Amino acid sequence: MKSYKSIDISNMSQAIYDFPDHIQAAVKIGDNISLNHAYNGIQNIVLAGMGGSAIGGDVARLLAKNELNIPMLVSRNYTLPNWVNKKTLVICSSYSGNTEESIAAFDQAQDKGAQIIGITTGGSLMERMHDLKMDVLAIPSGMQPRAALALSFVPVLYLLNKVNLVGSDTIDELKCAVDLINLKRDQYGEEIVENPTYKLAQKIYKTLPIIYGENEATSILAVRWKNQLSENAKMLAFHNELPEMNHNEIVGWENNSELINQLLVIWLTDEGDHPQTAARQEVTREIIGDLARNHVVVSVEGGSKVERLIHMIHFGDWLSFWCAILHGTDPTPVIKIDKLKRILSKKVEH
Repeated sequence: MKSYKSIDISNMSQAIYDFPDHIQAAVKIGDNISLNHAYNGIQNIVLAGMGGSAIGGDVARLLAKNELNIPMLVSRNYTLPNWVNKKTLVICSSYSGNTEESIAAFDQAQDKGAQIIGITTGGSLMERMHDLKMDVLAIPSGMQPRAALALSFVPVLYLLNKVNLVGSDTIDELKCAVDLINLKRDQYGEEIVENPTYKLAQKIYKTLPIIYGENEATSILAVRWKNQLSENAKMLAFHNELPEMNHNEIVGWENNSELINQLLVIWLTDEGDHPQTAARQEVTREIIGDLARNHVVVSVEGGSKVERLIHMIHFGDWLSFWCAILHGTDPTPVIKIDKLKRILSKKVEH
C-alpha cells in the first residue's frame, strides 16, 4: 500500500490534525477582541456565510442555544430575510473575504440599517468594512476554508459574548474540549484498522452514505460530515434529520432495491438527543433494516455536549480524509468549485 502522504500531497492531514490548535488560536483571538462600536437593542441575529463559514455559524448557534434568548439564523444566500432591520445583528463571515454571496448580503445589511460585524482573513469584505470604520475581526489566512472551521465558529461565540447576548459557559466548556481532541487526534491519524475513523472509511468509501442526525443537534454534524465527504473524498453523500424524515423520506425506502444496495446509512447519535427522537431512530432502523442492509451507528465520548460535538466534528473530518486516501485522491483540491468560479467570473465580465 502506498503511504498516504504520497496521496495527501497538499497535507490536509496536518490541517485536520491541527484542529485543537486552531481552537486554541481562535480562543486567543476571541480573548483579545475589542469592539469599537456599541451594539444595542438586538432582537435577532443573522450570520451570512457560505460553505465552511456557514457551517461555522451552525456550530456556533448549536453551542450557544442554551444561553441565547433571541433567534439566530444562518443565511446561505445573496439576500437576507425581509425582517432584517436596525435591531438585527448581521455577522458577515467569509474566510476569503471575497465570497460573492456574503458580499451581497453585506450590501443588503447596510441597506436595511442592520448592525454589522465581519469575520474574515481579508479580501473585499475586510477592505470595505475598514473603509466604513466597521468592526471586523481578522482571522489567520492560508487554509482551506473547510479546514478553518474553528476560526469560523469560535469567534462567533466570542462576539455574541462581547455584545452581551450569551455568557461564557460555552466558551469555558470549549476550552476543556481541546484536551479530549488532543488525546484522540494521534489515534485518528493512524492508517490502521484499530483507528475507528479508518475502519469506518474502509466500510463506506465505495458506497453512497446517507447520514441521519437529530434535529438541532447531530443533524448539523450530519451536514458537516456530508460536506467533508464531498470536498475531501470527492464522493457524494446525503443527509436528513429526525424526526422530520419519519414524515416523508422513510417511505422512500421501498422501491429501487438495486440502488438501495449501494447505500450505507450512518446514524449519528448523542446521549443528549431528545428521548422520543432516540426512540424514533431505533424504530426507524428496524423498519428500513430489511432493505438498507448496511447500517452504522456512530456516537463519541465526551464529558459534555460541547466536548461530544467537537469530538464528532473531528471524527468526521478524519473519516472523510481516509475515504479520500482509499480512493487515491488528494483531499485538498476542489477542482470543480474552482472551475465554477472561473466560469461565473467570465460571465460577470461579459
